[in-house]
Formats: sequence, C-alpha cells, structure tokens
Amino acid sequence: MHIRMRTAAVATVVALAAGTLTAAAPAVTPDGAASRSAGPAGAEAALDRTAVAGEGRTVRDVMADPDGSRHIRYDRTYAGLPVLGGDLVVHLAPGGAAKSTDRAVAGPIAVASTTPSVSADRAGQLAVGELNRSARAEGKAVQQAESATQLVIDALHGAPRLAWQTTASGQDSLGNPVARTVLVDARTGAQIDAWDAIETATGDGQSLYGGTVPLESTLSGSTYQLKDPTRGNTYTGDAANKTDLCFGTICFSRAPATLFTDADNHWGTGSNADRATAAVDAQYGTNVTWDYYKNVHGRNGIAGDGKGAYNRVHYGSAYNNAFWQDSCFCMTYGDGDGNVFGPLVSLDVAGHEMSHGVTSRTAKLTYSGESGGLNEATSDIFGTLVEWYAANAGDPGDYLIGEEIVKPGFGKEALRFMDKPSKDTKSADCWSSSVGGLDVHYSSGVANHFAFLLAEGSGARVVNGVSYDSPTCNGSTVGGIGREKLGKIWYRALTVYMTSGTDYAGARTATLKATTDLYGAGSTEYAAVAAAWSAVAVN
Repeated sequence: MHIRMRTAAVATVVALAAGTLTAAAPAVTPDGAASRSAGPAGAEAALDRTAVAGEGRTVRDVMADPDGSRHIRYDRTYAGLPVLGGDLVVHLAPGGAAKSTDRAVAGPIAVASTTPSVSADRAGQLAVGELNRSARAEGKAVQQAESATQLVIDALHGAPRLAWQTTASGQDSLGNPVARTVLVDARTGAQIDAWDAIETATGDGQSLYGGTVPLESTLSGSTYQLKDPTRGNTYTGDAANKTDLCFGTICFSRAPATLFTDADNHWGTGSNADRATAAVDAQYGTNVTWDYYKNVHGRNGIAGDGKGAYNRVHYGSAYNNAFWQDSCFCMTYGDGDGNVFGPLVSLDVAGHEMSHGVTSRTAKLTYSGESGGLNEATSDIFGTLVEWYAANAGDPGDYLIGEEIVKPGFGKEALRFMDKPSKDTKSADCWSSSVGGLDVHYSSGVANHFAFLLAEGSGARVVNGVSYDSPTCNGSTVGGIGREKLGKIWYRALTVYMTSGTDYAGARTATLKATTDLYGAGSTEYAAVAAAWSAVAVN
C-alpha cells in the first residue's frame, strides 16, 4: 500500500534497577501535558537558552516514564511559519531537570527573509505539474487537479530556507485519488523534494478474513450501529463505491461513510456478496490494533487521546489500495479488482494503516528518502505485530505483508517479505548509500529485515508453520530476542527518540537508546539490537 498516513489508563508498571525500565509492562505512557502550548518548566528553560529571535514552539506530544522521566516533543515555528525538520525532543530527569535533546536538525532556524519571490499560484502550478509527471510515470492521467499551498521554513534539506509546501491532488482515469506533496524554494522556484501525500499500507491492496470475530456495537433504538463505544466510538461506514473529489486538503463529501446498521447484531455472512462482510473485517482490524497499542504500549487510541478513528469500506471501483488519511483521521479500503487483490481489509493492513496515524502523531517521519522508508517499515512492523497479537486461527501471525489479500494475478505469495525483503524483486535487504533513492515501500526493506532478525534471528527456520530463510549482509549469525521485545524497543524509539528527519543511522541510535532505557546498556538485548543493525549494514 502506498499511504502516507492524552490521557491513558495503563497496566501497573514496576521499575527495574536504576537506569532501566520494566519490559513486562508498558514503559511509557502519554501525558496530558501534550495539549498545552508550553512544556514543563525544565524543558522550556533548556530551550530558552538556545532560542533565536523569531522562533516559536508548541508541544506535540509528552511521554512519561514510570520513574518520572518525561520526553517532550516540540514543533517549531520561525516568524510564525511552520519549520519542516524543526521538531525536537527534550528529555527530562525525574526531578524535572533537562538531560538531553534530540533534534531533527542541529543549529538555529533562521532565514534572511520570509517574503517569497515565487507566488503561491506559481508554486501550485509547479506542484500540479509534478503530480502529472509522477502519474504519467505510472501510466496514469490526472483529472480535476487541485492544489493547496503553505509557506514554510524548510530545514530538512540543508541550510534553512523559505519554501512553498503544496499538496496537489486529483483523480486518475478510474476516479481513484492521487496526491503529491511538493516542496519548492520560495525564492527561486526550484523543486526541493516531492513525496506521495496519500500513505497506503501496501501500494496495491490487502484483504480479509478472520472467520467469526467478536464486535462491540451501539444500540440506537431497535437498531445496532457498527460503532464501538469501548474504543473511542470507532465506527465503519460504506463509501458506496464512490471516490473523493480530492485528498488531503479538500472535503470528503463525495465518498460517504454511511454507518453500517443491523437488526440482530450479527454482521455479515463471510461473503463479498454481503456488503457488511468487509465492514466486519475493517472494524475487527481496528479493534485489534487499538487493543494492541493500549495493552502492549499503554497508548489509548491512535493519537493517545482516547478518540477513535473511523473506516470507509467499498471505496471506488475495483480499487486496489487502502490508505490512512490524517486529515480525516480515518482508514479507507478498496475492494480490489479480484485478479491482483481482493478486498484490502486484512488484519495486517489495518494495523499498518493505523500505525501511519501513530507515526504522524509522534515522530512524524517525513515520507521521503530514508525517513520515508522508516515510516513505511514502522507500519509494516506494527501491522505484523498486530497480526501476531490477534492470535486469530483464520489469519495466523507471520512475517509476510499482505499475504491474505493477494490473488493469483499478483504473481507472488505476499506484497513484502520481512525475512528477505528482496524476494519481492524490488526491496532492499541491506543498507547502502543509494537506499534513500528508492520508493519508500522498497527502502523500508532494510528496517523490515532488521526487525525479523531482531525478533527471530538469521538463517533457515519455521515459525508458526511458515518457512523463512533470513541472510545477513555481513555474514554474521544473529540470534533473535522475540517479537515482544522488538515491539517495545521500536515503539519507544519511535515515540521518544525519532524525529521527522531520522535516517537509518539515526534509527540505529534511536533503537539503542530505547534498548538502554528498557534493558540496560550492557544487556543481551542491547547487543542483539546492535548486531541486527550491523547485519543489515547499518553500522
């Protein structure tokens, strides 16, 4: 798929010896302070010492450790303009004193002028041109293109500079949404970067089914609604095979989310002939993903605020995709064309898509270059862990991405393979300096490979009835530490240490910091994380 995508009650947490956190219970919980415009005094004081004239900041997220340590994630502005790559995390000791800071970019944020030489209209035209170019490269034609432009400070691509960030969106010839975010220099008009503005889980699609599954619903009069009051009122609606006029910045009115209802609280038939069947899978996937993040990581909902997202199923005509859309805080699923993909409502797809939402609320990994590969890998990793967490006999856990949705016309048994990503013929097994130039769904292979090695180890093995054979890039033999520890380490790295510009070298550093917090710097787990990164050539 190709999407770009706080108050929490948690289990009792018991701290280990000084310098470590328990691995048996959620180690970090969201903190209600994330809603405030300013962070704790210790963090503000530390930032005031390095602030420059014209700089502003707001708190995006606050994570609290059981020992009282806190991690405050900020977004920065300059002269009132958003700063791309300006995000940072301040780490506070239990007493409130600042310990350290992780920044997406080092150095002050300042530009000579915030007056653009290139007009917003011109930036919009350039973005529409890039959208058309990108679509033509995929054999598509764009119709009804629209654009929305914002002036920003770009600090992700070298020295800070004034830039226009424009999202151009439209429809292809089948009426399906296409969108591209384009960054251009506001002084010269030169394109700085461009990336897809619709984050999908597979790039093509995913499907069903998990047999008979439990669902929570809402009784309204004598009618049951497919709305879950126990999970933030998450609900599923029918898009009626319609598509949106555009994505990302325009309304969603053309593709509705008409709430599914039922008379007897028994939903679907297990057949695509019943429109409620796809809704069952989507709602179930949402439920399991919610439960995974809450019960394993102490996260109450995608944004950590207890609010549920919603699903749209039966989107478009034979639409081979599924995607998370941050602007509507929702997941959208196509039915597939029946030849390449079936309906894209499988468990690992739901987990993948909703994890894009988690990333957008935390590290906000830019969907381009190596950070884009890490964004996609994060969704693959957590989508896989959600599938294992579900323990559903109809869709057992594995390290294959999208194995349920592929049809004979796809030609492979899955979309992606975590043990050896290159089995899909496009993904990278090992890091190299050229990885950042790959499509983010293929550069994600490096982190997916790392995740498999960390969880299961290298070499040939059978796991849950599936055969794997995972090589290493340096000829080493790597031992796994299990899926549970993989999930805890990656989640802490994502929510506490990674920033929008984190690359593979930064991911190694972030996961090692997370492992130190959880298990100690001299632990077996620390050595395993280091060895797994070296095994995929990230040293």
